Amino acid sequence: MTSISLRPLTKDDVVAIKTWPPYPPEFAGLDYSLRDGGWLDEYWGRPGAEILAAVDGTEIVGFSILVPEGNGIFEFRIALHPHRIGSGLGKKITSLTLNRGFSRHGAERIRLIVRKNNLRAQSLYSSLHFRQTGESIEMIQGVPVDFFKMEISREEFSKESEQ
Repeated sequence: MTSISLRPLTKDDVVAIKTWPPYPPEFAGLDYSLRDGGWLDEYWGRPGAEILAAVDGTEIVGFSILVPEGNGIFEFRIALHPHRIGSGLGKKITSLTLNRGFSRHGAERIRLIVRKNNLRAQSLYSSLHFRQTGESIEMIQGVPVDFFKMEISREEFSKESEQ
């Protein structure tokens, strides 16, 4: 793996991402985020939203999203190329995106929701010092899905970065 970097996502990137193969069965419920009507369509053009391509050389290996909610709070989303799941990229892309949110955007807190059945993602976020702040049920493609709410503060992120 070469060095992962973030850059603004382009319209051509969106077209390419929407042609990625389906997620493996374990993550099939997450596949909608890559498709028409998914996260890219939901957040594209939203005021203040930053959609970032995660690139390894010239290959897009994932993307992340930061969306301001007000009062120094940002929402975070991440998706990986289906063939790159389980390779450690999620942690690297999350760390780079958090750094960008706290340094460039002046975020005080960054929030996310994670499916209760996505134990890998929960472990990843916990390892980066996100803490659970509650639970929610969200409608995803007309189906209720259980989520944990998690967040990390600028202070918690700074402590982690110093270690």
